[in-house]
Amino acid sequence: MLTVFGKRLSEELAPRGVRVNTVSPGVVASPLWTDPDGFGGKVAAASGLGHGDLLAGLPGQIGIASGRLTEPAEVADLVVFLLSDRAADIHGADHVVDGGTLKTV
Repeated sequence: MLTVFGKRLSEELAPRGVRVNTVSPGVVASPLWTDPDGFGGKVAAASGLGHGDLLAGLPGQIGIASGRLTEPAEVADLVVFLLSDRAADIHGADHVVDGGTLKTV
């Protein structure tokens, strides 16, 4: 839904020089997952796993083709690129940063 909204906004705003794109990250190795007291720690506890074991097995369980979680800096780098002049003609695109989790075209 957000992707469709972004595409529509880009059609409306591109003639005014405003770019609208969306970034859709998969599982990011942020404190949400890496902090033992965060969401990842709670999922591990509920699953009867150690937190480290959960993090090690998560890429395989959810089908991350790269075999690892996305680093926050990788998402940030994409956003910085999209804000740069080098991306001046990118409008209405959704950029997925998920290590190959999304399997649809």
